[in-house]
Amino acid sequence: MKIKIAILVGLLSFAMTGLTQAQDNWKWPSDPQLEARAREYNASYNDYQKAEEFVSSTKPLSWLLGNTPDLNEALYINGVVVYAGAAEQTADEDQKKVYQDSVITLYDKREELFDNEEKWIENKAYYAYKFYRGDKDKIAEAVAIFDRALEIHGTITPNLVGAYFDLIYRNYAYNDAYTPDEVLSKYEQLSGILAEAEGEGTDISSPKGTLDQLLVAMEIIDCDFIENSMGPKLKEDPDNIKLAQEIFQYSLQYKCTSSPAFLTALEIIDDNDPTFSTSQARGKRYLQNEEYDKAEEMFEKAITLAKTDEQKGEVHFDLARLHSSQGRKSQARDSALEAANFDDSRSNDAYNLIGNLYMQSTNDCRGGQSRVKDYSIFIAAHNAFAKAGNNKGMGQAKARFPSKEEIFTEGFKVGETINTGCWIGQTVTLATRD
Repeated sequence: MKIKIAILVGLLSFAMTGLTQAQDNWKWPSDPQLEARAREYNASYNDYQKAEEFVSSTKPLSWLLGNTPDLNEALYINGVVVYAGAAEQTADEDQKKVYQDSVITLYDKREELFDNEEKWIENKAYYAYKFYRGDKDKIAEAVAIFDRALEIHGTITPNLVGAYFDLIYRNYAYNDAYTPDEVLSKYEQLSGILAEAEGEGTDISSPKGTLDQLLVAMEIIDCDFIENSMGPKLKEDPDNIKLAQEIFQYSLQYKCTSSPAFLTALEIIDDNDPTFSTSQARGKRYLQNEEYDKAEEMFEKAITLAKTDEQKGEVHFDLARLHSSQGRKSQARDSALEAANFDDSRSNDAYNLIGNLYMQSTNDCRGGQSRVKDYSIFIAAHNAFAKAGNNKGMGQAKARFPSKEEIFTEGFKVGETINTGCWIGQTVTLATRD
């Protein structure tokens, strides 16, 4: 897959281990002349380094590394700064790469001589990212260094997480290095590290934003991937709560909530750790699928889990729609009124639904003995629409009021009250459509 490589500004904020000049265990050469030269070059490279003349510092340092490689660990600690600084100062691109490679080589040699990789592996990873992120042929090497850091410590500094995943992103883009499942696995692993750091009070907004930005840019997750790659795995391992949660979250993020995989994940999550949101969402999916008994069960469950009146109002309105779809008009009205009772902001929706229920009750409530009484249900509908502030609904209902002639013929008067009867059972004031 070819994707555009983004330039991520400010990706890293990483405190490097400080320099050291005074180290124990100096191993000066036994030959007096060689010792004198080693001492001279050691002082020379340090003086150049202090003056930030890094290119000049590389010459005596190179001699020391070649002729007295085990002189002291300070050569490798300071040497990283010298060669990294020289890479910044030189204008020759080929020489710049030589200096950059020397930084990584110093770390390798340091491990060979001093066997203390755990002390500086993240510093090495930092430089590998800095130097190799744009080099197609060396990105895999940089990733391997980050892998090693994670292997040694079992975690990684949060501020390096974005760089780590950026290398994976680039390796995937440049070299087709991973399958989508492998990328996703690494994303989840790094997200877990950030979540743990956040729990300890660390601000992870920057690296987390980088991870999410890159995952979207890789375009590996879509509804097909969730359904055809992640879904079958969940069916094979229905006790895998972590996978169910991943499917649930990705389905929400990528708007794939109509998929069977989403419903399967939702069922597993809700069965194991039900919340108002999961039970309500599950009920809505069953309602969409016309599994009405299951939907009602989930909505009733959601009511018991609701923590606020707004949530109770929301799910009572879900029940109102469910009852309405099943032709249970009286129950639908009761649930709509309950929704409005718990949450006043639902009043308009509730009375609109009730008005429509009345409008749909022509056949249910036609007695055939009195047109005025039969048409009185539309006055009740008009009243409901009025409470909802629905002018269009009011107009449609009024168009079906009884006529003046019908009221007169049947011996009624405008302004007189009458009960609609039927399931509606509303007492209304007679009015005419004309």
